[in-house]
Amino acid sequence: MIEYAVAFVFIISGLMKIFSSTLGSYFISLGLPEPILIMNIVAIIEIICGIFILLGKSVKNASILLLVIMIGAFLLTKVPLLHTGLLHFAFHARLDIVMLILLYILYSKSYR
Repeated sequence: MIEYAVAFVFIISGLMKIFSSTLGSYFISLGLPEPILIMNIVAIIEIICGIFILLGKSVKNASILLLVIMIGAFLLTKVPLLHTGLLHFAFHARLDIVMLILLYILYSKSYR
């Protein structure tokens, strides 16, 4: 069941990065070099890894790639919120933290 939830989140997230002009503007605001290229690479990785997790194929490898993306996103977008207060940070980081935990669970499953 965790696999379906995680796959859904990342497939939709990847598709939104491709089809939403708002997310392109957001990536540009992060100050990354080549933000649109990075966004498209992240989107493709999210979609492909989400499909692999959905199909139960290479779940550990897909989880590793998605963990790297999530950690990077967390560091870029959530850690800067710490200066606004712990509760504000925790509120905005809650879903990222849940996804990190779920990805770790998928990674640590020994039967895959």
